[in-house]
Amino acid sequence: MMLKKVIFGCFLLFTGCKTNDFEPGKDFVLEFIKDNPERSSIKLVKNDTVFAMHNGDKMMPLASTVKIILAIEYARQAAAGEIDADEMVPVAELEKFHVANTDGGAHESWLASVSAKITDQKISIREISKGMIRFSSNANAEWLLDKLGSEKVAAELKKLGVKNHDKLFYLVSSLFVSKEAFPGLKGNLLVEKLRAMSDKDYLTFINLIHKKLLTDPSYKSDLGDFGMDTQKVWSDRLTRSTVTEYAGILKKINDRKFFSAGEQNYLDDVMEYLLENPANSEWLEHAGMKGGSTPFVLTKAVYATDKKGNKIEFAYFLEDLTSEENSRLQSSMNDFDLTILTKPTFVQSIKEQIPN
Repeated sequence: MMLKKVIFGCFLLFTGCKTNDFEPGKDFVLEFIKDNPERSSIKLVKNDTVFAMHNGDKMMPLASTVKIILAIEYARQAAAGEIDADEMVPVAELEKFHVANTDGGAHESWLASVSAKITDQKISIREISKGMIRFSSNANAEWLLDKLGSEKVAAELKKLGVKNHDKLFYLVSSLFVSKEAFPGLKGNLLVEKLRAMSDKDYLTFINLIHKKLLTDPSYKSDLGDFGMDTQKVWSDRLTRSTVTEYAGILKKINDRKFFSAGEQNYLDDVMEYLLENPANSEWLEHAGMKGGSTPFVLTKAVYATDKKGNKIEFAYFLEDLTSEENSRLQSSMNDFDLTILTKPTFVQSIKEQIPN
């Protein structure tokens, strides 16, 4: 099944929703949060001072920003010797979870970027983890959750002190729940059935589908009825958490005191790809980020320490978006993030316009 819209990943591609008179920029994101308080949340902390917090404890879908948790558990297991970061994995094992036209080309872009590191059609777990964060490969995330173990990932959340967080599940497998649970159903009846499913049943089907993807290469060739109404239910049921929790997770990474030296080194290797750009490393000592998106959701989590020792962590989640809002926000988010990091006056402006 060919999808007209990218489903989820780091970015979405849309057609016909941009207008010629729209100029993207930092203020568009800020104005959206101000004008749509019920559909947005944000927490911004600089040098341990909270500059903005709105809907800090509202549970909202994370999309691919949830992959930060997988990166942390990967770092823990690698540092503890529970996994070997340099173990070589057949690319074919990852391909079992790659569904074309559902990730904006993220997986293909990652494979192209690491072509020189693939030996005998194998790639290291280290590179798989990096591709999950930098390129937002959903196939990599699905494989890694299986490798790390869902129970150990759940235990990691407890170690982090995170309380408001849904269970992580297989993202790619979740695409097929409508097909597996309600074969042949379409339209409104399918949407009603999906919305009525218990969380327990939903997760049961996801785990069943994951096993099928592992053993049946033909299974992923058909998503079933996955129109926009069905996608909306799927998006709403993604793992949820809060900006308060994610700002706290980022602070633990940024402060460099919570994790062991070994864990921090593995985590930096995955999260801090931004510093590979000399223009960033000139003024940043540490920096990492992860974004997520569906046609209805945009999320972002960013941390940084500059050369002067200033530390900043912020997360913002947006939901129930129209396609035009999504497109305009995505084209403005980088400017919003960068201005927060580089302009103290803008941080102050956010504090004044989005009071705690």
